[in-house]
Amino acid sequence: MFQALVVNNVDGVVSATVQSLEESSLPAGDVLVAVDYSTINYKDGLVATGAGGLVKKYPHVPGIDFAGTVLESAHSAHKAGDRVVLTGWRVGEVQWGGLAQRARVSGDWLVPLPPGLSTRDAMAIGTAGFTAMLAVMALEDHGLAPASGEVLVTGAAGGVGSVATAILAKRGYNVVASTGRADTHPYLAALGATTIVDRSPFADPAKRPLESERWAACVDSVGGNTLARVLTQVRYGGSVAAVGLAGGAKLETTVVPFLLRGVNLLGIDSVMCPASRRLAAWQRLVADLPLDRLQSMVVKAGLGDVPRLAADILKGQVRGRVVVDVNG
Repeated sequence: MFQALVVNNVDGVVSATVQSLEESSLPAGDVLVAVDYSTINYKDGLVATGAGGLVKKYPHVPGIDFAGTVLESAHSAHKAGDRVVLTGWRVGEVQWGGLAQRARVSGDWLVPLPPGLSTRDAMAIGTAGFTAMLAVMALEDHGLAPASGEVLVTGAAGGVGSVATAILAKRGYNVVASTGRADTHPYLAALGATTIVDRSPFADPAKRPLESERWAACVDSVGGNTLARVLTQVRYGGSVAAVGLAGGAKLETTVVPFLLRGVNLLGIDSVMCPASRRLAAWQRLVADLPLDRLQSMVVKAGLGDVPRLAADILKGQVRGRVVVDVNG
């Protein structure tokens, strides 16, 4: 038997409770993992509350991330005792996920825990941090360097924004953090943001196809009007890494920034990211993410805290990263 957060839908009413399950109830897979830690991302909030309509079959165990130790393996790349990390692959959405003490998955989806990281560190990073690293890598692949100018991070107090701010600051970038929460200013400054700006001007629709050039690049987790406005302000040849849609999925803009300023809009997908890119991103995280700043982002939780935190994250009320000790 093991403990898990189980989401049920009874007559359209979605509930999430901690329950005891048998290992035989786990889905098919060639690796069984004893989970140490999981986390809560925006998508977990949608799944746990039923807000996103993502789950098609109930009962369901959410948790798109987990880190732990292999108990049993029929996969050539993993053996009992290996420490592993999983993010993405629609685990926690289509297949049962990591908000449980046990998980059974395909070994192809697992990444060896990089040396220098604990399983707790890995979940302090999680999909949010992994996505932030992919965004920074993509921006640098398109020519971004510390001397390029200011880099804007929208939704900076959230999970992706927090890690992106810390990574960019460590690498020597001039980071401008955008947030609507004044109480997070000291937190963002401690992560390395050199300037903090209010998010409200970005929420207004752009009045012109091009505005004054300012940003060398942007990591955008908001989407909607914010992304459209930022595109009008990106400097010639600059790039925006789009990682989220907290502010809306619809993008009302023109092609003018792309045609007259050579702006690049880079889509960042962490779910189906190829294995080689995953390994590279995790290795970069060990090198480029200061672990002392990582710890300042962490909110600790147990399985029983997840329903409340799932609702909070959808309201934008969770700062930084939540690490869930599934055995606590």
